[in-house]
Amino acid sequence: MTRENGGFWEKFAAVFFYPIGWGTGRVRYEGREHIPAQGGALLVANHISYLDPVHTALYVHTARRTPRFLAKHSLWSIPVLGKVLVGTGQIPVYRQSADAGQSLRAGTEALRDGKIVVIYPEGTITRDPGGWPMHARTGAARLALSSDVPVLPVVHWGTREVYDHYNKRFRPLPRRTITVRAGAPVDLSAYRGRPIDAGVLREVTDLLMTRVRDLLVEVRGEPAPAEFYRRGSAS
Repeated sequence: MTRENGGFWEKFAAVFFYPIGWGTGRVRYEGREHIPAQGGALLVANHISYLDPVHTALYVHTARRTPRFLAKHSLWSIPVLGKVLVGTGQIPVYRQSADAGQSLRAGTEALRDGKIVVIYPEGTITRDPGGWPMHARTGAARLALSSDVPVLPVVHWGTREVYDHYNKRFRPLPRRTITVRAGAPVDLSAYRGRPIDAGVLREVTDLLMTRVRDLLVEVRGEPAPAEFYRRGSAS
């Protein structure tokens, strides 16, 4: 299978991402057969550590595709990183501003252009004490319904054991297993053609995150909470 050509900046990023990925754990990338060899797809992922994007990127790249992330716009102001983000076609997210809808339009356009787009619907690293997905924002649902492409649930597990941001703990040793797994595309046929209103967006968001949670149950081998954690909830 021919690799998607991401250009110079993708190769530049790979020089750094691969050593970081292999250096932070024993990787186990599963379910890559669900990523289409060509054409657009939306990857809807949980978020437990700032290491997740490194491993999501490698997961997609080792499937011979180039990932486009929706990420907070402040990253574009970081020297060198900003150039890499622009050069690899990443998508800045402007929250709570007049440009807030721009990222969703750019994401929809990327999907229609046959790109792989990655979104973390929780919007930040989960605050759930057990590392389960939180109540999510509806941007992923809007992207999923605005583009007729496969929508894949994706989970990470093991990255938080290496780097736990909230507890300021980085423990690369002893080496841990880091799992990234994609599941089969979510069937959204019941929602196609319906008006995209707040109720539909909430319903589809919860469906997508339920599929993500179910996939994480498989990876972890333990039951998940019945309800999604909400920010501000008691621990």
